Amino acid sequence: MRDKASFGQTGIRALRGLSRRQFVKLGAMSTLAVPAPGQDVIHEVGQPRRNYGERSGFERAGRYFNPGAYGGTGAARTPLQDLYGIITPSALFFERLHAGVPSIDPTQHQLLIDGLVETPLIFSMKDLERMPSVSRVHFVECAGNSGSEHAGEPRETPQKSHGLVSCAEWTGVPLSTLLNNVGVKPRAKWLYAEGADACRLARSIPLEKAMDDIIVAYGQNGEALRPEQGYPLRLVVPGWEGNINIKWLQRLALVDEPAMTKDEAASYTDLLPNGKARQFTFVMEAKSVITRPAGGHVLDVRGVMKLAASPGRVEGAFNECRFPRTAGGIGRTPNCRSPSSPKHLPAFGYLGRGMDRRRLSLRAARMRLAIGNRRETRL
Repeated sequence: MRDKASFGQTGIRALRGLSRRQFVKLGAMSTLAVPAPGQDVIHEVGQPRRNYGERSGFERAGRYFNPGAYGGTGAARTPLQDLYGIITPSALFFERLHAGVPSIDPTQHQLLIDGLVETPLIFSMKDLERMPSVSRVHFVECAGNSGSEHAGEPRETPQKSHGLVSCAEWTGVPLSTLLNNVGVKPRAKWLYAEGADACRLARSIPLEKAMDDIIVAYGQNGEALRPEQGYPLRLVVPGWEGNINIKWLQRLALVDEPAMTKDEAASYTDLLPNGKARQFTFVMEAKSVITRPAGGHVLDVRGVMKLAASPGRVEGAFNECRFPRTAGGIGRTPNCRSPSSPKHLPAFGYLGRGMDRRRLSLRAARMRLAIGNRRETRL
């Protein structure tokens, strides 16, 4: 029997005599023939084709439900620590409901645009789908997101502390296109938007924003909106609080002043120390959160630290993210996955050094985000 050294030299000489095609074929055959340690060889035919794809049964990521005070109300939080990249799957997109999820037949649904306009119009879904459309990546964030952090009661996972934010690709008609079709009268300064759910949730939006970047969306992540996300039609108001992104949209009215609906007078206001309430604080400001490792995760010798950030009021693309050395890093910019459009959720991948096998205290970590050279946010 030849020893290992002589066998190794003979094997190397034999491999050198192979053509590239033979070498690739030999590697493929060996890969097929030898299963990974602890892995069973599959001999049975797998599952048949499905009309609509589903995730693997081994995946367990799901939304976390907050009970509501009344039936049909409440929220469901996105599992930020379980996601990859910047796009939130539609099935895991956060929810905030005020009167349950209505069942709406798209063939019967209509959008009315009236008020201070030259020509009031009614659009069917087919009308809207025939019009020029855009597809853009934007985040939507509930105004109450990370409220526990502000109250000094941080939760154990990003899902429970920051899970009322998600990011998707939205497809629909620019609102400015529809407003140009009806002809906005000079007196109009605001837009009243109303949903078709049982509570008729409605908000007032300044006309300047309405003519800027709002989308009347019927698509999310390449398919129709999910019922919980406003099927068949909703507003996407980039960078502004989630409550303004009216779901199940049925009416837009041009008005000369805010409508002072219950959702902007009795709710979604900021109570000040003097007892007065501040209204119309639309913009979601910059913030950031470490999504992995999260509470309960155990790091090996080298751990991967992934971060996601809600850029909030950003007029340009995300610029920079740096770790200080005190966070177990090497002080350089980590990998950043970010589209060129504003008002989305950039994600960061970072490989820390010297992280021993222990539970990481995320409260000791700090991160700086420089966004558009305009503002910073720290963890």
